[in-house]
Amino acid sequence: MVERKDVGGVPGTVRGAGGLVTLEGAVAVIVAAVLIVRALLGHREDEISGYGTAMWFGILGGAVLASGIGLLFGQRWGRAIAVITQLLLLPVVWSLLFGSGQPLYGTVLGVVALGALGLLFAPPTSRWAAQEYGVTGEE
Repeated sequence: MVERKDVGGVPGTVRGAGGLVTLEGAVAVIVAAVLIVRALLGHREDEISGYGTAMWFGILGGAVLASGIGLLFGQRWGRAIAVITQLLLLPVVWSLLFGSGQPLYGTVLGVVALGALGLLFAPPTSRWAAQEYGVTGEE
């Protein structure tokens, strides 16, 4: 089987994972912006702080967004953040599907997270990531 590589020797699986992770990060940053606007307009809730939750989504979402963009540009450091993010999203998927009665959101998030994990652990991606350590797979 011939491994198809994109421009610059970065496998398509890495770029695909980068696209999904970038999407996740962008959604989180957008949620942060919406929460800030809502708080500025005077919307208050007893359970959460709009500004605090926005800060949490902004910081973590920004890191995920940077990771996804890094993968799109062939940066190996983005893979670690992306893998951890996907693993942390799996309990969220479970909660959405079976705990909070949001099966549509849970299904969409589950497909994206599992798809990204599959791409991040695909053989071409693993070989690409191992090249940084001098492993060629021919030993």
